[in-house]
Amino acid sequence: MTQSSESANNAGHNHNQNDHLSEREREVNMLRVVACIDGSRAAPAVCDYATWASRHMETPMTLLHVLDEERYPAEPDLAGSIGLGSREHLLEELAELDRKRAKLALEHGHHMLDEAERRVQEAGAGEVQKRQRHGDLTDSLLALESQTRLFVMGLHGESSSDRDVHIGSQLETAIRSLHRPVLLVPDEFTTPKSAMLAFDGSSTAFKGVELIAASPVLRGLPLHLVMVGPDTSDRWEQLKRAEKMLSGLGAEITLAIRAGDVEPTLHAYQEQHDIDLLVMGAYGHSRIRQFLVGSTTTTMLKTAEKPLVILR
Repeated sequence: MTQSSESANNAGHNHNQNDHLSEREREVNMLRVVACIDGSRAAPAVCDYATWASRHMETPMTLLHVLDEERYPAEPDLAGSIGLGSREHLLEELAELDRKRAKLALEHGHHMLDEAERRVQEAGAGEVQKRQRHGDLTDSLLALESQTRLFVMGLHGESSSDRDVHIGSQLETAIRSLHRPVLLVPDEFTTPKSAMLAFDGSSTAFKGVELIAASPVLRGLPLHLVMVGPDTSDRWEQLKRAEKMLSGLGAEITLAIRAGDVEPTLHAYQEQHDIDLLVMGAYGHSRIRQFLVGSTTTTMLKTAEKPLVILR
């Protein structure tokens, strides 16, 4: 092979490599922060946290409203209402009322999206896209997953009040189903300035560390890696290995091991150090996962006063 042909081949190889990188960069640039808007009191905070995440990660935002098809069917099915004493004209009137309710709910959703767009733009958001879907929340989020870097959702559902806090009925289903990070937020916004990762040293926990290292979600934020359990040399080695993996974040990293039960120990550490974001992994079969998606899920989410990032 002549030197000129070798140079041409190298140039072609570099050109192809650059094309590949450009395509990869385009794919990354297409990823978005998806803010799930509803009629709950957490909706303004969802907008504010999504704006913060969008600016922090330099990622465009999508405002999403999903109209529950079970509550507002596009075409009511009254077949099950046929029975004793039924009257066809009454059933048709009921069906027409359901259609009107669904139409009004869709219009209300459009108004909510318009208000949310104004709020995030006033807060400094860049590119904003609005989307409305009619169907199941989890299915709607899964349909957008390949285009999403981070989902932002409120901790409390539309039926919550000051006296009776309800967790969003579809929240746990969504957490179990999604494979993108989910930021769950309380009703009031505070700019996140620090974060802590609940870490248990398992292989799946290290996968969570890899996710954090490769994502801009926590970039630049002081980060605490906290293990709950016995204070042993093996556990310190696991923490130091995780710390090394996260060195590219350019953040101050603090390592800690605490004894006790997972939930109160994590909350106590978070309160002691005034940490804004609690990062947890909903994967594998670790104690952390059992705590997160097990029997204490509702209690933990009900009592949360600061946002949580759920890794999948």
